[in-house]
Amino acid sequence: MTTQILGVPASVPLYFTATALAKLAHQDGEVAIVKAAKKAGVPYMLPTLSSYTLDEMLAARTPDQQVFSQLYVNPERSRSEEYVKKLEDAGVKALFVTVDAPQLGRREKDMRNKFTQQGSDVQGDDEDEGAVDRSQGATRAISSYIDPGLNWEDVPWLKSITKMKVLLKGVQCAEDAVSAYKAGLSGCVLSNHGGRQLDTCRPGIEVLPEVMEGLREAGATKENFAVFIDGGVRRGGDIFKAVALGAQAVGVGRPVLYSLASYGMNGIVRMVHMLQDELQM
Repeated sequence: MTTQILGVPASVPLYFTATALAKLAHQDGEVAIVKAAKKAGVPYMLPTLSSYTLDEMLAARTPDQQVFSQLYVNPERSRSEEYVKKLEDAGVKALFVTVDAPQLGRREKDMRNKFTQQGSDVQGDDEDEGAVDRSQGATRAISSYIDPGLNWEDVPWLKSITKMKVLLKGVQCAEDAVSAYKAGLSGCVLSNHGGRQLDTCRPGIEVLPEVMEGLREAGATKENFAVFIDGGVRRGGDIFKAVALGAQAVGVGRPVLYSLASYGMNGIVRMVHMLQDELQM
């Protein structure tokens, strides 16, 4: 069973979605995920909020390995432009712009345990480290790197700074999916951010049928507008249901981190093989 995700070959309609600070799960962090993605034959969406630098993640690829990247738009747009240019120069295939997190959610466990270690290399902003308030934990500190004013008027700017395919990550209703299509974007990810932003948001697979209906009425096709979902995918049957309802592929995040924490790179590969077996059965 093989497919393509935004032109990238995949052994199953699945990609590893961006998750922050993977070194908290395993010392090899995102580098292990890059290597596991290649071995499992699926794409990986590099995170903006990573434990390793962008250069280190890119260097972990094999010469023929293709990846995507996630982007939190920085309040200083020039920083995002530099970051995007670096991605494009490195041959990254698509840019997923996160739009469901103008500020990261109130994550009370993070606030209680007061995790304040830097632990990340965010768009090369380490010279600003001393200016960031970490007293409420790493999550609130990281919010300093996210532009809360991002809106539809920024779409022309996003399209102008890259030749990569640009998609929105975090769409939660048909109206926004149709707006993304009409704005000339390449697709969207239906996502509730793993329930970590607003914990009562609908999951992507619940929103998927109305999104597909709205896009069909607007004239979109799977060739000119790709729809993905993430969140809650745990079994091969979940992938089957999402694809049957119109998604081109699904993103997995927590299962990657769980597998990484337990068994390292090989654990991630085994997780993908389990999903493949379940889907084929």
